[in-house]
Amino acid sequence: MPPSAIYRPDPQFPTLGPEFGDPVAAADFPQTILRFRNDRAAATVGLETLSDAEWVAHFGRFQPLPGNIDPPLAQRYHGHQFRTYNSDLGDGRGFLFAQLREAGTGRLLDLGTKGSGQTPWSRGGDGRLTLKGGMREVLATAMLEALGVPTSRSLSLIETGEALERGDEPSPTRAGVLVRLSHSHIRFGSFQRHAFFESAERVSALIDHVIANYYPELEGANDRPAALLEAVVGRVATMTAGWMTAGFVHGVLNTDNMNLTGESFDYGPYRFLPHSDPNFTAAYFDHQGLYSFGRQPEAVNWNLQQLAGCFSLVGNSDTLVEALNGFGPAYRRELIAAMLARLGVGSEGDEADAILVQAAFQAMADGGEMLRWEPFFFDWFCGREDRALAGPRASHYATQPFVTFRQCLAVHRPVRSERLTHPYFSRTEPEELLIDEIESIWAPIAGTDDWSVFNQKLDRIEAARLAWGLTPA
Repeated sequence: MPPSAIYRPDPQFPTLGPEFGDPVAAADFPQTILRFRNDRAAATVGLETLSDAEWVAHFGRFQPLPGNIDPPLAQRYHGHQFRTYNSDLGDGRGFLFAQLREAGTGRLLDLGTKGSGQTPWSRGGDGRLTLKGGMREVLATAMLEALGVPTSRSLSLIETGEALERGDEPSPTRAGVLVRLSHSHIRFGSFQRHAFFESAERVSALIDHVIANYYPELEGANDRPAALLEAVVGRVATMTAGWMTAGFVHGVLNTDNMNLTGESFDYGPYRFLPHSDPNFTAAYFDHQGLYSFGRQPEAVNWNLQQLAGCFSLVGNSDTLVEALNGFGPAYRRELIAAMLARLGVGSEGDEADAILVQAAFQAMADGGEMLRWEPFFFDWFCGREDRALAGPRASHYATQPFVTFRQCLAVHRPVRSERLTHPYFSRTEPEELLIDEIESIWAPIAGTDDWSVFNQKLDRIEAARLAWGLTPA
């Protein structure tokens, strides 16, 4: 069965020309075993009608979608990796497979791959993805979406029948190819590459392309570089605030892992916080804690500075600095909004809202290792003190560190009380995604090819998404 009537191909990236991407071919995999398909996401672009065989043909064998990109393109980019500039980057194990319009909104969306084979930018790597890594990304995107954090969506995971050697997990290990649905795969590093070669023409062309396809409201702006930077700053501030209220640690916040539309993507050694800890670090190789939980806003701001430096090749430095300086206020504003949404309460004015947010973070910090991150929001949703004090963590909430928080929360009215009628909130424990559980999900897959625990977890995360009713920006 072909794509549905709402399928609207619109391959825009190839119009940029050969300096922005290289035509590549997907690897010829020994097997293509469908492990995950996201029909809810597929339905937004008219692909949910594909049979499993057609799905595998497109997302395992990479037969082009009708009227779409052919051949796929490996994007060119540079980037700062742990703040060291690397000019030898690019899509080394992925490519841009298709671009389509989202039903209802008309947004341009990308289908990008991970683990689809070698490209000119593989740097000696095998261009593959471990099946475990693909499974982890599916879980991360589902959980972040459930918590209202802007994120790419995992569309497909197919096992490829290859055995991979890896230094950071038991080997040989199984391989897979992932397809993600994202608003854009244009990275900060995409601009860095052309700025590195001092090509004002290509930086300007990329700015025009991003505005035309992702920020059309800026088409009439007089100062296009500054207007785009201001818009990106706002989107990225929303994403970062979402991480900080979800207790999410990305792990590798390099400039090539941030895109122009402000979505979380390119998940590596991410973690969700077990409890409040600003020094919690996700990546075992982040020895200095550069991308620890509490330093994520700083890391994002630093990355935005690098993007602004690229724009300065074609823009006005004063207006770019002004746009860049907007990150701090935007982040604080978005953090307050995200915290109120997670607590299910309305605004009572800037001062009262800021006091509540500060009290909440302080209460979680004072709770230490005895209070897990996600249960805090689950217990106090809609400001229901009676519910929190009747639950399994009541003894924590009755202690002195929570007195101020409870007083501040009492000032704020609940705004989404109807959500508490969802069966999810009759549970005593919320859905979490901690590292031990991820390992326990992988164990039966590795041992007996049993995917039931994985699928059950996704079903529970979906129940949480429906219960919370939080919509990513």
